[in-house]
Amino acid sequence: MIMMGGETLAHDHFQNIVHDIALLNSLGVRLVLVHGARPQIDELCQQKNIQAKFHNNKRITDEPMLVTVQQAVGQLRSQIEALLSTGTSNSPMHGADIRVVGGNFVMAKPLGVLDGVDFAHTGEVRKIDGKAINRVLDNNAIVLMNCLGYSKNGETFNLPVEDVATQTAISLQADKLIMFGENNCLHHENGNLIKDIITSEILNLVSSKLSQEQSTQLLSAKHAVENGVARCQLIQHSQDGALLTELFTLDGSGTLISQNHQEQLRSAKMEDVVGILELLAPLEDKGILVRRGREVLENEINRFRVLVKDDMVLGCAALYPFDNQMAELACVAVHRDYRGGDRGDRLLSTLETEAKNQGINKLFVLTTQTALWFEERGFKVGTVEELPAEKKSLYNLQRNSKVFVKGL
Repeated sequence: MIMMGGETLAHDHFQNIVHDIALLNSLGVRLVLVHGARPQIDELCQQKNIQAKFHNNKRITDEPMLVTVQQAVGQLRSQIEALLSTGTSNSPMHGADIRVVGGNFVMAKPLGVLDGVDFAHTGEVRKIDGKAINRVLDNNAIVLMNCLGYSKNGETFNLPVEDVATQTAISLQADKLIMFGENNCLHHENGNLIKDIITSEILNLVSSKLSQEQSTQLLSAKHAVENGVARCQLIQHSQDGALLTELFTLDGSGTLISQNHQEQLRSAKMEDVVGILELLAPLEDKGILVRRGREVLENEINRFRVLVKDDMVLGCAALYPFDNQMAELACVAVHRDYRGGDRGDRLLSTLETEAKNQGINKLFVLTTQTALWFEERGFKVGTVEELPAEKKSLYNLQRNSKVFVKGL
């Protein structure tokens, strides 16, 4: 599912987005496109000298406004179909031969009278004909939908494009709902992109200083994910290639919304060995960690916990218990491209909890270059004499690692 507001259709990059959609279609991806028309409707209102009326950010669609909405939607549909039909030899879509199918897939009902305001032909989704949409998709065509819906009485209703996209994605149980926007992606206070959030965090975000676009799309994404859509992704149409980057790279280009963190912290498996070795190798080369061979790692894999995303190991840590209620924390590492977050802390917290559950009351770590990180997390300078006898006998005097201990 791909939702594109009228702002996306008006952007200079829209033709490039169409090329990306054509590529996805050629790869066999089943695509449903839902487009809006807000800025185009506003432009037509100005041309006709019609005063647009709103209440609570919802357009009031009286008879003259409905005609204007239908005109804007019809023009946009024609433009989209024309772009998807391009196939000349000097175009990126040469030989694409894309079929585009629209229809009355959306049953709607009136919004009615709210706060004493009659919204007339402004409505909301009542039902999506998912079976009909799937029949079109089974024939390798792209389904093109818009912000209009129809009643059994033959009435036409103007619908929020987010409502159509969300309800269609739920009806189809789509793998993904991708929502284009102008400034819809989320960012930390320092300006860095928030790459993923879970639905339980959304209400707190919406209550903070977010734009109307961000709040609307976040709440729509939350509703979709909580009703069976695997994940929603917010991307910006101003970023050329954002669609393909979001779908085919590990980090994507926007903000991903899901019910659970895409990064999973779990016990390591044998299939993680290669990833752990690749993660540790640069730190071993710098002398930060003691070198471990593949055979050693395979024998000790049950000691490791890993943080993974789409099967890529982003971080790891290991716990080695000893007989005197002490345990060594080892191989704490996070991929260089994913540092600066709380991944190391999540690994540490998980192993601390596991250690407590095993009756361990002290953790120790041997380090040569990361003392400050451990000190900031409650570890205190210790001595070699405090180490368990077995570990003390293996202490490498030449390496001269510092000892840090933390009570649990």
